[in-house]
Amino acid sequence: MDYRNQILPREKVLRDPVHNYIHVQHQVILDLINTKEFQRLRRIKQLGTASFTFHGAEHSRFSHSVGVYEIARQICDNFQRNFPTQKPGDGLWDDHERLVALCAALLHDIGHGPYSHTFEHIFKTNHEQITVAVLTDPTTEVNAVLQRVSPDFPEQVASVITHDYPNPQVVQMISSQIDADRMDYLLRDAYNTGTEYGKFDLTRILRVMRPYKEGIAFSMDGMHAVEDYILSRFQMYLQVYFHPVSRSMEMILQHLLQRAKTLYEEGALPAENVPHLLLPFLENDFTLADYLKLDDGVLTTYFIQWQDFDDPILSDLASRFLNRRPLKSVSVTEKTQSMLPKMRQLIAAVGYDTTYYTAINNSYDLPYDAYDPHAANPKTQIEISQPDGSLIELSTLSDIVAAISGKMTGDERFFFPKEMLTRENTGNLFASTYQAFQSHILNGTLVP
Repeated sequence: MDYRNQILPREKVLRDPVHNYIHVQHQVILDLINTKEFQRLRRIKQLGTASFTFHGAEHSRFSHSVGVYEIARQICDNFQRNFPTQKPGDGLWDDHERLVALCAALLHDIGHGPYSHTFEHIFKTNHEQITVAVLTDPTTEVNAVLQRVSPDFPEQVASVITHDYPNPQVVQMISSQIDADRMDYLLRDAYNTGTEYGKFDLTRILRVMRPYKEGIAFSMDGMHAVEDYILSRFQMYLQVYFHPVSRSMEMILQHLLQRAKTLYEEGALPAENVPHLLLPFLENDFTLADYLKLDDGVLTTYFIQWQDFDDPILSDLASRFLNRRPLKSVSVTEKTQSMLPKMRQLIAAVGYDTTYYTAINNSYDLPYDAYDPHAANPKTQIEISQPDGSLIELSTLSDIVAAISGKMTGDERFFFPKEMLTRENTGNLFASTYQAFQSHILNGTLVP
């Protein structure tokens, strides 16, 4: 039997807290899981700094990736059982697409690095481009496995991730408004953070999914399960992903890496403090092999070393990050934006370098965007299938979804050292400065 169709004599199962079992049936999938690039995902947290707020959020990108694979596997099973193609071009499911869909689901996040979004901001890396590189670079174990399927198979899987694959059903299964990726991370993040917001009826949603020529739709009788998913996503962003403490720790991490980069560029990092695995990134000249050596543990080791460095800013930021001493924050509106220079002056007067000890952070997300073909990056819409086969976009049917469609959720926050909220004024040299700073804060909001 050729490698593409090689089924394990007995399926392997991975015990999972969200899906009960992850079912591995193809030799290709098992071989991909066992590659060193995929195993590296065990050493990278899914939620980055969120574990400083929700201590249970220690789960890895590995567990999320196998979870996305499992949901995609269940979708393929449902499509093949209930909507198999009868003739070419009929818009139903062609099970020859199964393997490319499963591989794309499994590997969609393989290019993520440690504290991915913060790292990308400082060192100008791009996890999606690196994902494609891991799949297509002949030096990787992942590429070697995919090449065994066929010489062009790595590019096929990569094209699903870049949204260029010709079958929109496969692309939307992995990346759309309601896809295997989002459904797994909402359930997994809710489970591990101990929150209830992200829970929704996955079984029902999978049951009402159906393929059509332009992608994937949902039958009318399952609309309420889809609404529940949209609201779960809305709540998870507000309550978990946008939590001010997680964002504060992310700001500290960003400034810590920026300080190290600045010191290196100024030649102020002595040899014993140079982070050798970060050198290619500090010099903006890294290879794929350099990137794949990084994980959360590598960065944490450098942070531990930096605590003892004689640069007070680098040392203090490393200590604040490792020992969970977040910055405080207040929400900012358009009316109070003009006050930020004054607030920074007060912080500087106490002795803090405002480049590293203040930050503005926006966290916004659109829980559901109705499709706008004129938008710069049009998003796939959620189509509800009527009994006669016609399709209607979700927000035109659902008052609940219409109410939050196109609504920006989140806030803009100004971050500053907790010490600025000091109340003990007796004999304090900066008592009047602290009081002036605090006079502009009311109920967690900046006020004139």
